[in-house]
Amino acid sequence: MDYQFKEIEKKWQGFWAENQTFKAEQTSEKPKFYVLDMFPYPSGAGLHVGHPLGYIASDIFSRYKRLKGFNVLHPMGYDSFGLPAEQYAIQTGQHPALTTEQNISTYRRQLDQIGFSFDWSKEVRTSEPSYYKWTQWIFMQLFDAWYNQETDRAENISTLVEKFETSGTAGIKAAADEDVLSFDATEWAAMSAEAKQTELLKYRLTYLRESTVNWCAALGTVLANDEVIGGYSERGGHPVEQKKMMQWSMRISAYAERLLQGLNTVDFPEPVKEMQRNWIGKSVGASVKFPIENHAGHIEVFTTRVDTIYGVSFLVLAPEHELVAELTTPEQKEAVENYIAQTRKKSELDRMADTKTVSGAFTGSYVLNPVSGERVQLWIADYVLAGYGTGAVMGVPSGDQRDWLFATHFGLPIVQILDQQADLDKQADPTKEGQYINSGIINGMGYKEAIETLNKWLEVGKFGKAKINYRMRDAIFGRQRYWGEPIPVYFKEGIPYLIKEEELPLLLPEVDKYLPTETGEPPLGRATNWSYEQQYEYELSTMPGWAGSSWYWYRYMDSKNESAFASAEAIEYWQDVDLYIGGAEHATGHLLYSRFWNKFLKDLGYVKQEEPFKKLINQGMIQGRSNFVYRVMDENGKSTNTLVSHGLKNDYKTTALHVDVNIVDNEVLNIEKFKAFRPEFANAEFILENGKYICGVEVEKMSKSKFNVVNPDVLIENYGADTLRMYEMFLGPLEQSKPWNTNGIEGVFKFLRKFWRLFHNDAWAFQVSDVEPTKAELKALHKIIKKVQDDIERFSFNTSVSSFMIAVNELTDLKSNNKQVLQDMVIVLSAYAPHICEELWTLLGNEPGTLSYAAYPVFNPEYLVEDEISYPVSVNGKTRMNLSISSTMEAQEIEALVLANEQVQKYLDGKSPKKVIVVKGRIVNIVV
Repeated sequence: MDYQFKEIEKKWQGFWAENQTFKAEQTSEKPKFYVLDMFPYPSGAGLHVGHPLGYIASDIFSRYKRLKGFNVLHPMGYDSFGLPAEQYAIQTGQHPALTTEQNISTYRRQLDQIGFSFDWSKEVRTSEPSYYKWTQWIFMQLFDAWYNQETDRAENISTLVEKFETSGTAGIKAAADEDVLSFDATEWAAMSAEAKQTELLKYRLTYLRESTVNWCAALGTVLANDEVIGGYSERGGHPVEQKKMMQWSMRISAYAERLLQGLNTVDFPEPVKEMQRNWIGKSVGASVKFPIENHAGHIEVFTTRVDTIYGVSFLVLAPEHELVAELTTPEQKEAVENYIAQTRKKSELDRMADTKTVSGAFTGSYVLNPVSGERVQLWIADYVLAGYGTGAVMGVPSGDQRDWLFATHFGLPIVQILDQQADLDKQADPTKEGQYINSGIINGMGYKEAIETLNKWLEVGKFGKAKINYRMRDAIFGRQRYWGEPIPVYFKEGIPYLIKEEELPLLLPEVDKYLPTETGEPPLGRATNWSYEQQYEYELSTMPGWAGSSWYWYRYMDSKNESAFASAEAIEYWQDVDLYIGGAEHATGHLLYSRFWNKFLKDLGYVKQEEPFKKLINQGMIQGRSNFVYRVMDENGKSTNTLVSHGLKNDYKTTALHVDVNIVDNEVLNIEKFKAFRPEFANAEFILENGKYICGVEVEKMSKSKFNVVNPDVLIENYGADTLRMYEMFLGPLEQSKPWNTNGIEGVFKFLRKFWRLFHNDAWAFQVSDVEPTKAELKALHKIIKKVQDDIERFSFNTSVSSFMIAVNELTDLKSNNKQVLQDMVIVLSAYAPHICEELWTLLGNEPGTLSYAAYPVFNPEYLVEDEISYPVSVNGKTRMNLSISSTMEAQEIEALVLANEQVQKYLDGKSPKKVIVVKGRIVNIVV
């Protein structure tokens, strides 16, 4: 029987599901291997052909590792809280849980039909109460913890309370807010319970404070930076403004150094590591306090170049800085307020990215340079962000290009502080140090001496000190929306308290609408009879999208556990993720938050490893291949009802229109289907070339708006899942982006049919031979055994597909139907094309379903040793033939053998050769 892929794939997918073939053992004598995919958000559109790319790669690796004798955990689940489902709920009134369930059903069907070896017994959904109970539980542990910088780890808040009770704040080294109080044990004891809780909140690893956020009024929620593009929400394109709000935050900054150092221990792509290093932004410098003129306070800045302090000619505050209103003089009030209003329209990313625009407003106030005593103007400008550092920077026009642009634009003084000749010398020879001029106590000093001198001077005078700073800010941990994890907190006298652990999960309440209340509260404010102990208000914000994904790999280890997020035994066995595959777009979001939560859980003794993921691979993007038709325009530029083929379009004035790629075959348009797709062209005239309408082509992002989305369902229906799997790998290296082109899929399908043919005779009856394999057959087999093993270990899946094609061609040419050879070929190919291989494995007489745990064939290098070498034989420099000669022959033996050959004698025509040149293993050249 010919290759009936539909029946075969349906059969084996049913078998795997019924027998839970890929269920990982919770403990095993086998070595463990944990393969993880970044789990999907289940959108209503389902999967397109770009989505499975990473899943196919991880599945090949998982199947290969099982063949290599590993106990493999390869789970799948859904990141099912999120804004899209909520927006749909707002539009339709349908509960987000219903649409989420429908979307998950579509995803599951599509994932199953591609033949993934997921352990579905461990499926998780972040929106299920049984899951988010533990997300809430982790939040509670963070709330009840502080970061002890002496021990360099998180500890329970009770240890901090003990220190306060015995010695107050003396000797406390903690990651905390800037405004913590100093007190002794007696003063602590005298504080009210509310005052104590208020102070402890400044130390907790999750806490409330006023933060500047991206507020989208149309969506009624705070957005993350990566959800804002050009001042508008990514979803819906609504205006976003900067707004101050009380928000929950996570003190990820406490882990900055550990997050930085941990990058040296993981196998991540270097661009991801570099993005994280830049995001963490470690800087060595000094903290400097500038006294405010005619004011009791000061403004603190962090600088990596304290040696330039004599060149400060202005100070800049972030427009959101808490002192701006207080320090703005009446004369400058209008200008400052107008500037602040403009700033609110920009996202933080836009402000950081704009390095060319010079803008700002003078507050009318001055600060004093703590070293020189000179008056310095105080400005605001949007390139300074309130949440970065201290929200203030010192401007040194002679040493910084941006400061120079700012000073020249606003006519501020520029003080030269480095000898110009010395500066030129340093540019020519970086080892040279310029000397400072116009610089008081560091006049005439070099760089290192100036830094040391100023740091000592500042510390003695209590104007500052040497300091290590990190650009990383604490992570905002609240969204003003419905479809997210409720935060397990209630308020008493305005102070947050945790609910009891046994009261978890705190369930999402029912609401009449999924919009903010009429008074501006989040949607949870619409819930009726929803309060703690019938008297205290719950927190009305929900957790952000990254909450549930910051620990999900642990839940997979023990997904049904009701008494812990995972048992100690499961965590002890699985430890961490050996291979993680997902998009590079998560480098500074999910990957950082996950590493942070993992380190925290380790600090408290719940997990074993410092880092959650040993190796990370970023799959490239599969781009869309868009097709176009060309509408002819008349002399006045108006559209006509005529469409011209691509090759003739230059003869006309045209405009290009996207066309659904699913009605285009090898760039030839199916005109009847196009008329159904665009009814307005039902009576259109089509100007053809050679009887066909040829479409234009362009590579673009795959999206519904460009009609270039290719649904895997269609391809599986026409060619089968095994063909789709192999073709996606065949497109190119996993890590690289590449355009989708359905035109090439036919070749992969023909390959699988040719492979199937090896096992069947001319009448399509199954027929294999039990005779001993020939050397040529064993050579073809062991080449592919080694090639695939090497390729999979280095994640070079595309080159394996090519090698499979070569191997099958070789075996076809050898007319091989040897059972021993073909059975090993089935095992080697099975990771890529599991359905056809399971069927052939059974036809070969093996027990059904055991292929997944068969042993990968052992490579024998002896079969690749060449017994004979093909020597090109040339006469007077012209190649006449190739002779197969034993590899053990010496040069004299080769010469004699060649000269005795009948064909060679004909070319010699009775003449004796003048010279015979034998290059061992390569060529024989006869000169007559």
